[in-house]
Amino acid sequence: MTMDSGGCGVRAAVSGAASELDAAVALFHSLSDGTRLAIVRRLAQGEARVADLVGELGLAQSTVSAHVACLRDCNLVEGRPQGRQVFYSLTRPELMDLLASAETLLAATGNAVALCPDYGTGTVEPA
Repeated sequence: MTMDSGGCGVRAAVSGAASELDAAVALFHSLSDGTRLAIVRRLAQGEARVADLVGELGLAQSTVSAHVACLRDCNLVEGRPQGRQVFYSLTRPELMDLLASAETLLAATGNAVALCPDYGTGTVEPA
C-alpha cells in the first residue's frame, strides 16, 4: 500500500495475492472518517450538491469537497453535471448494506469497539 498526497490518503497497491486485501483496506480506510460516513448516509437519501452537503453538515466547502473527492476517487460516489452544478450520488447501493452490517456488528460487540485502545473513541454514548 502506498500513501497518496490527495483525497483519502491511501491507495491500494494492486499486485500479487495481496491485492484483494489491499483493496479491502482502501475501502475501509475511505469509510473511516466521520465526515465521509455522514456524506455517504446523506447520499443514501438521494443525490446532493456540495453546497447542499455544506449546509447540512455545517462544514467548510473545501472540507466537504475534499471528502467528496475521496469518495469519488474510490468510486463510491459519482457526479452528474447539470449546468454549472454537480449532483453527487452513491455508485453502488450495496454500500448501504455494508454499513447496515457494520451497525449490526457494532450492536453485537457492545462497547468493545468504542473502548478499543488503538482505534476506539475512548468514550461510550449512553444507551
